[in-house]
Amino acid sequence: MGERRSTVERPAPAPAPARVRRVELEEALALRTNWRHACHALLYAPDPGLLFRRIPLRYAVLMQMRFDGRLGFPGGFVNYPDGSLEDGLNRELSEELGEAVAAFRVERADYRNSYASAASSSPCVVAHFYAKRLTLEQLTAVERGAPLAQDHGLEVLGLVRVPLYTLQDGVSGLPAFLENTFIGTAREQLLEAIQDLGLLESGSVLRP
Repeated sequence: MGERRSTVERPAPAPAPARVRRVELEEALALRTNWRHACHALLYAPDPGLLFRRIPLRYAVLMQMRFDGRLGFPGGFVNYPDGSLEDGLNRELSEELGEAVAAFRVERADYRNSYASAASSSPCVVAHFYAKRLTLEQLTAVERGAPLAQDHGLEVLGLVRVPLYTLQDGVSGLPAFLENTFIGTAREQLLEAIQDLGLLESGSVLRP
């Protein structure tokens, strides 16, 4: 009898990473065939509060813990071009955050950027990002009502505020928060937004 050889199955090759690039809105809106559109929003409000009675909070900025354990922004896939991006985004916010979002509407004026992501093994996605300034009362109403929203406990596991301060150890606060795992380009969008909108203390520099 010949020598018996064991066979080892080779693991399937990993899918190629998605190619992500920033695109202008006009180009993004022209991506239709084989593309899905998603819209997400950063909600923020001025916050005069002090942590430990001495550290200014400056602004309250909302993100959410997703079903996959990653941090992201409220929103989701929209039915563009059957409807506008903003109509789809506001519908998603209502499902994820509840009735309190009826007090405001995210508009085209709140648009910030778009990223296109193409991969051979998954749908092509173009993600549109918005930032909406609220009053602190509106934002806290969203936080109170979110546990009653349709998607709470399913696609959304809870809201979190982004700490915009850095404590004396140079790590606690925003630097530690940025070590979490974010979905897609959410981390980059967060960093860009809080700097461009002036949400950080003057002179603060963030590590990309």
